[in-house]
Amino acid sequence: MSASISRRKAGEDAEVIVVGAGPAGATAATYLARAGLDVLLLEKSTFPREKVCGDGLTPRGVKQLIDLGIDTREEAGWLHNRGLRVVGGGVTLELDWPDLATFPPYGVVRPRQDFDELLARTAQRTGARLLEQTTVTGAITDERTGRIVGVSARAGAEKAPVSYRAPIVLACDGVSARLALSMGIDKNDTRPMGVAVRRYYTSPRSKDDYLESHLELWDRSDPAEPKLLPGYGWIFGMGDGTVNVGLGILSTSKAYGSTDYRALLRSWLDGTPEEWGLREANAAGKIGGAALPMGFNRTPHYSSGLLLVGDAGGMVNPFNGEGIGYAMESARLAAECVIQALARPEGPARERALAGYPLALRQSLGSYYRLGNIFSRLIGNPAVMRVATKYGLPRTTLMKLVLKLLAGLYDPRDGDAFDRVITAATRLTPSA
Repeated sequence: MSASISRRKAGEDAEVIVVGAGPAGATAATYLARAGLDVLLLEKSTFPREKVCGDGLTPRGVKQLIDLGIDTREEAGWLHNRGLRVVGGGVTLELDWPDLATFPPYGVVRPRQDFDELLARTAQRTGARLLEQTTVTGAITDERTGRIVGVSARAGAEKAPVSYRAPIVLACDGVSARLALSMGIDKNDTRPMGVAVRRYYTSPRSKDDYLESHLELWDRSDPAEPKLLPGYGWIFGMGDGTVNVGLGILSTSKAYGSTDYRALLRSWLDGTPEEWGLREANAAGKIGGAALPMGFNRTPHYSSGLLLVGDAGGMVNPFNGEGIGYAMESARLAAECVIQALARPEGPARERALAGYPLALRQSLGSYYRLGNIFSRLIGNPAVMRVATKYGLPRTTLMKLVLKLLAGLYDPRDGDAFDRVITAATRLTPSA
């Protein structure tokens, strides 16, 4: 078998540049390199590195890992869980992940510090060239066409200015979306945003068969007038003697932006049983915070040689705040379109293949996210949240449907009655 011939032109550093080596970037780089493309993967920090996250993946995210060829067995260092424990309105409900053809019947937990490096090294092993300590500062564009032809960056500890060139660039640079902004692609403020804070604690609850979600977040800063906030808290056992505890708030709430989230986290945890150990004395590290760009809040997802992937394109699920699985899902779709594009000559044929990326996203997630955006606006109203918690949680059958909807766990074909309801709802919802 003959060696592949590079498609690189004179002056180009790669066939594809991927900016950001988080789950989106590492996944895209793996698929691209596996297809024989010359991929340059640029990462601003060095591995291992910490990320603010819940560290838990639903079966939808696990499917992406399996598709990528990652060994997700417990023997390979993954802590499995069998479902979601929902707490609220005086009710505790344990809901097993549904048994589906499309997704595995288990979720996993793994610290992002370890998880992200595992994915980045997978990309390297498939042939992607990873450059760490390389902070991309903006796009280099063709003055005549406005098309992206590379990126400018600062490299190494000395932050020396450098540039890299390629005909196609994937922006996987997270919520900052610096590359998209440098190309004039702004976020859509009508789409929901979230903010999450999390902290690790030493706790006897470290080993748990369920991810735990608390649907009632009370702001008790004014004891005379406690407020129910639209958001959720989580307690995810890490299996190593610690738990990942955090909370998320939606921008559809009046409290968004005016709440001290770190103080709210402490206040919420002070209301948990003492024996759980979720107190200051047991904290393992400081409180970290991150923004959650949801529901395709930055578009177009493809323009002039630049594809927005993961958080850079607002891929976080507006129903439940999950981002990793959807970042990887969008990365796979982006890689498929780029692989097809680079098999064609430059010009209209290649552009048609690249334009297939936003179309593929809309077909896969557009209607579902549109429903999620509506859902986020509804629960932004405390009265709606209170009624939903009070009357919805005690109904186990209804909550099984809600779990499928919120986690995107349904079989579009040959599913059960719940799957058919969700599929019909997404078909009736416009995808854009």
